[in-house]
Amino acid sequence: MSNTSTEYDAVINTCKGLFIKKTIDYGTAWRILRPESITDQIFIKAQRIRTLEEKKISKVGEDITSEYIGIVNYCVIAMMQLDSGPETPLEILADDVSRMFDEKVKETKDLMFAKNHDYGEAWRDMRISSLTDLILMKILRVKQIEDNKGQTLASEGIKANYQDMLNYSVFALIKLTP
Repeated sequence: MSNTSTEYDAVINTCKGLFIKKTIDYGTAWRILRPESITDQIFIKAQRIRTLEEKKISKVGEDITSEYIGIVNYCVIAMMQLDSGPETPLEILADDVSRMFDEKVKETKDLMFAKNHDYGEAWRDMRISSLTDLILMKILRVKQIEDNKGQTLASEGIKANYQDMLNYSVFALIKLTP
């Protein structure tokens, strides 16, 4: 029997560990990124995963696990940027980044459990390649919403799409864990 909460937390701990180490190394240089640039970074990672899934060979030595971790972390960055205004400094202390990371993940995990209740953990029976395709679809949705200056008529907003992408990436990472 699986324990989704424990598995989710283990994946997030890995992602956050790398995120905080990079924050210590690089500071919060990601704060300079505009929302569209973050979306494009996620697109690049998801497209690389799809290419690796199809070609089965990596010529740069990084596997899809590192790309899914990157998607998780860029989704957290995107949500932090959505909440940041012009008054938010470019440099944020690592302790504050850690707290912000935890807030975004908690909101996203809560959403996942609400959806899991309704969908009955259907993701466990999905192929990892389908999770990749769902992430790519969500990216295209976000790009369209960005092109529409954030306006939607009947759709969830940008943040909800980032949360879904984060959760799909966590699901893939859980499935990839031996």
